Amino acid sequence: MPTPEELDRIHIVLVRARNPNNIGAAARAMHDFGLRHLRVVNDFPVPFESARSAVDASEVLADAVACATLAEAIADCTLVVGTTAVGERDLQHTLLPLPEAAPRIRAELRRGTGPNSNPGRVALLFGSEKTGLSNEELSHCNFLLTIPMQQYAGARHLSLNLGQAVAVCLYELVRGAAAVPPSESNPAAEAHAIAADSPVAAEPTSAADLERLTTLLAETLEKSGYMRRHPANCDPAQLRLLVRRMSLDTADAAVWMGVFRQLLFKLRRMN
Repeated sequence: MPTPEELDRIHIVLVRARNPNNIGAAARAMHDFGLRHLRVVNDFPVPFESARSAVDASEVLADAVACATLAEAIADCTLVVGTTAVGERDLQHTLLPLPEAAPRIRAELRRGTGPNSNPGRVALLFGSEKTGLSNEELSHCNFLLTIPMQQYAGARHLSLNLGQAVAVCLYELVRGAAAVPPSESNPAAEAHAIAADSPVAAEPTSAADLERLTTLLAETLEKSGYMRRHPANCDPAQLRLLVRRMSLDTADAAVWMGVFRQLLFKLRRMN
């Protein structure tokens, strides 16, 4: 089971949630499982005071942060995980069922806990009650998780209420790896967890640095003329996914940002 310090590095991000009761239910689930960091991304003011279902969650709601953009909400996080009911969506991410995703999230929380290290921070994203996360919003994610549910022939794809989805995900995270039977263990996830606990493990890159690298890449492509010749390869969401698929650590991200800054300096002088 994650320690209180590890739980304190989980940030629940609600994107375009419109129903105050759903926001309240999510806050209630966070309170019950020991989490306190709630961030809300919306184009309109969200009436937190109307979240009537948030019994005993007043502190979570009082401390909730309203963010203008998703990039702002996840800037300090080293792992961004999106939730999806899948449906007919054409995904371009690794998609894991919740029991397989949870060990990876716990491993990131354990990463960098030694002296002078950068502890891992996780953002868990939940989308709009009606449409879920958009493709642009998904492009900010390192991978996606889904809650396995029974599907019925001829029925629409099932999904949980927002508050229920938050509660189920948090339960799986806090129950700990010991609760997973050996037959359900995931070797890849276990190897990832071992690497994360190693004192020589590379420092994770924050979402803010990945976004800066994506911006530099886009500027370089535009200045070099590549963007005009190959516009289909330069959609902002596609570039963001491309950068995240590189799985850069902090040191490598800094090198690549230096490379692109030098290229831009030369390209600007040529123009």
